[in-house]
Amino acid sequence: MADIPGVANQAEHTHISTALEVEKLEVNLFRSKTLWVPNRARGVFGGQVISQAIVSATNCVDKAYGLHSLQCYFLLSGSPAVPITYYVERLREGRSYTTRLVKAVQNGKLIFVLMCSFQKPEPYQPSHAWPLPSNVPNPEECELQETIYTREAMKEGVDERLKNIYKTIIEERMKSPIAWKPAKLHDVGPDGTITYMYWMSARNLGTEYGVPFQKCVVAYLSDLNFIGVGVRTLGLKRYGRGPGSVGMTSSLDHSIYFYDDNFDCGDWLLYVVTSPRSGSGRGVVQGRLYTRGGSLIAIMSQEGVMRADIRAPTEVKL
Repeated sequence: MADIPGVANQAEHTHISTALEVEKLEVNLFRSKTLWVPNRARGVFGGQVISQAIVSATNCVDKAYGLHSLQCYFLLSGSPAVPITYYVERLREGRSYTTRLVKAVQNGKLIFVLMCSFQKPEPYQPSHAWPLPSNVPNPEECELQETIYTREAMKEGVDERLKNIYKTIIEERMKSPIAWKPAKLHDVGPDGTITYMYWMSARNLGTEYGVPFQKCVVAYLSDLNFIGVGVRTLGLKRYGRGPGSVGMTSSLDHSIYFYDDNFDCGDWLLYVVTSPRSGSGRGVVQGRLYTRGGSLIAIMSQEGVMRADIRAPTEVKL
């Protein structure tokens, strides 16, 4: 990747284990160690809060059970200045399933809630899955996002404001624990459905991490630019002003369903994302995560605020 002024060529990658680490204070009580606010975000990265909540819940579950689903709501933006405390409630202990509720509190306020369910494996049951999309280039044929933005920033005629935005994105991507390669800018189906695809992997992930931690990594990466697909499907510009540009985005909820334990986040995973509906300042995105071998390992969905830069007659507080 070529150098551009103002961007470090060799930025140190923040390890994913650092981003997900929590401190156990006592039984059912945990606290964050690090918190990260993405560029132009309103608060702490939602994927990090989800992942830390899952780490906390997993520490309160018998190892015979594996995480299979989660549903969560973002209630308030998190601040990086104060640790988040995670309270785990043991709601159900069943023979096949066990359920946990996690409440994330910061400055005395409930900012996030997560309900997650764990299951004993039932490998003898029948199964089916949608296949990996066809004609997707291999990750080795795709470029890292920071490489793409570096090329854009070095083009002649790029104004200084946009170049500075690109520099910020490049630095953030280079430091991210998740490598990200767009597989296709977008794919339009016969019915007009727009699909976005990304290859994603955890940088420098060792072989010592088992399935429970790998699922926490999936939760982290699943929220990276997830709601942004809805914005692009609407055709809104990210860095402009006016009705054709983004006024605000914010995640409202997030869900994940796991269907395979045989995957490695240190290898490339294909994230296939669509946005079936948006309106009233909201939108839904849905994702499917595949191994490069074609196994569908997880299904995601999220609703979020997607507002164009339009001033309503009466401003309403979110």
